[in-house]
Amino acid sequence: MTNPNPNPNPNPSPSVSRMPNPGEFVPELADVSAALFRATGNRSVPRSTMSLVHLRAGQIVNNTYLTVLNTAFLRKAGVSEERITAVSSWQDAPYFTDAERAALALLEATLQPAPHGKERVSDELYAEVAKHYDEKALATLTIVIGQINFFIALAVIGKPQPVASLADQQWD
Repeated sequence: MTNPNPNPNPNPSPSVSRMPNPGEFVPELADVSAALFRATGNRSVPRSTMSLVHLRAGQIVNNTYLTVLNTAFLRKAGVSEERITAVSSWQDAPYFTDAERAALALLEATLQPAPHGKERVSDELYAEVAKHYDEKALATLTIVIGQINFFIALAVIGKPQPVASLADQQWD
């Protein structure tokens, strides 16, 4: 009897990267990335909050690479499956602190278009975020959002392979 599936690997991992690793062509990318991680690593904003914000950003831009990577970061940090799963519906989920909700609202206001004639980040939203984060933490949270925007461009244009660790092979 012959094997009806000639492919020896029944679950092949097809190449999905749209472009080669941009760091091969622009080696300064590693320095920029490292600087962003240093800037956000000052412990003024919990790492789990940063990963929640980054996961939500990946969901908003519909990017599998960012959602898989940040889900893995959250799991590794011990964040519950309920919290991870509820990030997409955080507004009515009972699993988030007021500070996390403020951070997620700030991210969404930054990434999504504002209603006509309105600011993306209103004075009211800024005041709400500032209630939960001191000046250093608010500056850091702003950089966290800028950091994910930097990686969004690489992820949606280059389409690296989904990975659960930055140590994994991301680019073909």
